[in-house]
Amino acid sequence: MRLNRRNFIRSMAAAGASAAFPVMAQESLTDMFSRNSVLRSADPSGNTAAAAALIATNEPILSYDTLYNLQLAISQYEPFVAAGGWEEVPQRAFKLNLGKADAAVVQLKRRLISSGDMPLVEFASDMFDADTDRAVRVFQARHGLVVNGWVDEATWYALNVPAATRLQQLYLNYTRVQQMAPQLTERYVVVNIPAATIEAVGGSMVEQRHTAVVGRVERATPILASKIHQINFNPYWHVPKSLVRQDLTKYMLENPDYLAEQNIFIYDGSGNTIDPATIDWANITDAQVNYMYRQEPGAENSMGHCKINFYNKHDVYLHDTPGKALFGENARFHSSGCVRVEGVSDLVTWLLRDNGDWDRGRVDQTFGSLQRLDVSLKSQVPIHTTYITAWANKQGIVSFRDDVYQFDEQGKITFEG
Repeated sequence: MRLNRRNFIRSMAAAGASAAFPVMAQESLTDMFSRNSVLRSADPSGNTAAAAALIATNEPILSYDTLYNLQLAISQYEPFVAAGGWEEVPQRAFKLNLGKADAAVVQLKRRLISSGDMPLVEFASDMFDADTDRAVRVFQARHGLVVNGWVDEATWYALNVPAATRLQQLYLNYTRVQQMAPQLTERYVVVNIPAATIEAVGGSMVEQRHTAVVGRVERATPILASKIHQINFNPYWHVPKSLVRQDLTKYMLENPDYLAEQNIFIYDGSGNTIDPATIDWANITDAQVNYMYRQEPGAENSMGHCKINFYNKHDVYLHDTPGKALFGENARFHSSGCVRVEGVSDLVTWLLRDNGDWDRGRVDQTFGSLQRLDVSLKSQVPIHTTYITAWANKQGIVSFRDDVYQFDEQGKITFEG
C-alpha cells in the first residue's frame, strides 16, 4: 500500500472516480459468528503500530525532499480530482468500528480505497472487518487524529473533505515549502503549527519528533524564522499583562485562593509583595494590572521545568508544561501563542549538544533540583515556526491537517514574522 498508492489513484481516475464496487448480498443469521470471527482474528494494536510506522519516518516535514514528495502527491491527485474525486461517507457511518455490520461500511470502504488507505478488493462487504480497521487507522494517522479505529466525529469530518480541497492544500504547501527550503541549514527545529508537532532535524533527517500544543485561533502562534539561543531551567513565570486582565481576574473571582494554589506572588514596582486580598478583582485598575505577577519554580509552574528562548518580537518561546493531558488530544490548539513541548528533556539535551557535558541525566537532575539556571547555547540552533497543512514522504504517504488558522482558505503563501 505504499508506492502503488500513486498507481492506484491514477487507475481510479481512468476508471472514473465514482466507480462502483460489487457489494455482497445481505449476510444471513450467521452474522454473529462472522463478527466473532472478525474480532478474534483482528489485531487492533498491530494495526495502530503499522499505521504509525507509515508516517513516523525520519523524513522532515520541511526540507528540499518535501518538495519532490509534494510534486508526486500533486501528480497523483490531479487526475483523480479531474475525474470527480471521492464520494462522501454518510452520517450513518458515524461510530462504526470493528465487528459492526452496516450498509454504510460499503461506502466507507469505497472512500478508503479511493484515497489508497485500503487495498482494492473484489467485493466490498458490509462488515467492518480487520482490513477496514487497519485502513481507518492509517487514515487517522495520516490526518493527525487519535488512532482508535472508530469513525468518530473528527474522523468522519476528515473523510468528507473533498479531494479538490486536498489538492488545493497540496498546491499551497508546495509553494510554501519552496519559499522556505532555501533558508534551511544542516541543523534546525521546525514547529509545524497545523500539525502541532516539533521536529529536531540534523543532516536532513528527523532526529527527534515531539508532540506540541500551539496557540489557539484568537492567540495564534506567530510564523517566523529565528535562532534558539538560551535554555532557562526552572524559570519563574511572569504572567503577561494581557493574561492578568483577561484570565487572572476571572480565576480570582471564581476562586480567591487561586494565586496561592498556583504559587503566584504579586510585586509592586519597588519589589514589595502585594496581598491579593487588597485588589478588587472585579474592577482591577491599570496600575494593578501593571504589577509583576510571578509564579515560582515548581510543579505548578506554567512553563514546567524549562523555557527555550529564541529571538522574536512576539515574546513567544517553547516550554515544558505541568499539564500533559492536552498532548493526547486531536486538536492541540490551546496556548496563548507559546509552544508547549512533550518530552522536553530530550529536546533540551539535543539543543545543548555542543555545550559539553549536558547529557540527558544532567538535564533531568537540573529539572529535579528546581535550581534557577540559565544556559546559553554555544551553537545557536535555527528554528522555523511554520504553517504546513499537507506534506508527503518518499513512501507515497500523504498527510493532511486542518486549516486551523484559515490561512489555506485565504490562499496565504508568505507570512510576516
